[in-house]
Amino acid sequence: MTKADIIEAVYDKLGGFSKREAADLVELVFETLKESLTKQEKVKLSGFGNFVVREKKARMGRNPQTKKPIEISARRVLTFKPSQVLKGQLNG
Repeated sequence: MTKADIIEAVYDKLGGFSKREAADLVELVFETLKESLTKQEKVKLSGFGNFVVREKKARMGRNPQTKKPIEISARRVLTFKPSQVLKGQLNG
């Protein structure tokens, strides 16, 4: 599913909005999520799951082609943990 598909679904299900307004609404939701995650805030969507930004420390790795050790830099990663409701729907 793409962002365009989400916009189309919002437009079809909610009615009363133009496609442009539906697109603006979806874009606003995504921007709000991005801003919260950028601030390293936990995003909890009831019935869907949690998005959490985690810090990864720098560590030593290995180049699989040359077998030489390389340093993997510290970084932030985004993790998602689905809610029990979503897990239940996925597993029937």
